[in-house]
Amino acid sequence: MKAGVVKLVDTIDSKSIIRKDVSVRLRPPVSQKKSYSLIDMERLKRYYCCMKNILVFTLLLLLMSCGTTSSRYDLPPLKTVESVDINRYLGTWYEIAAFPQWFQLDCTGTTATYSLLDDGSIQVVNKCHKKTLDGRVNKAVGRARVVDVKSNAKLEVSFFGPVWGDYWIIDLGADYEYAVVGHPSRDYLWILSRTPNMDEALYEEILERLRVQHYPLDRLQRTVQPSQNP
Repeated sequence: MKAGVVKLVDTIDSKSIIRKDVSVRLRPPVSQKKSYSLIDMERLKRYYCCMKNILVFTLLLLLMSCGTTSSRYDLPPLKTVESVDINRYLGTWYEIAAFPQWFQLDCTGTTATYSLLDDGSIQVVNKCHKKTLDGRVNKAVGRARVVDVKSNAKLEVSFFGPVWGDYWIIDLGADYEYAVVGHPSRDYLWILSRTPNMDEALYEEILERLRVQHYPLDRLQRTVQPSQNP
């Protein structure tokens, strides 16, 4: 009896083990689905947004090369200042007026801050407040490099990797209290000051010199700035 019981138990255990093993082997595999965390989704969103901006900026450069203000009206080459001391040019500038651009839409209180990097290039940090002076801060970080080392007045600026745009200093105060940045196409223009406000007489003098350079000023818009230094 004891031997029979033992044998019966062994047989039952063996069958249960076999059935269990078979059931495990026959179970269909669980499909492996790729899951993304919120951080991954945010990175993907930023990547596609960046790629879209690069594409748009590249298309704009192509359009500029096809038909700029200078080429349409057969204007003489744009003149820059004779010499720029880059070290004196560094620091923060307030935008007094500019030609409207898509990348500065709804910007107020716009500033540009330049600092020298270890490799000799210049870091560019553009900031503005959206719609109002206490609105959301929008910041873009780029890089500039001098392309005319004789005068330092012709630079290139990049905010999108390998895409560079001309940055020409075409007017500059004796004490570096103001600067005017243009583009050889005359489709871009920025009037900058070390303070948020500029004397109206000085502003008119700058405009007169721009007219001599054949700059079309009908697009020029004043930039909203705080009334006093922050």
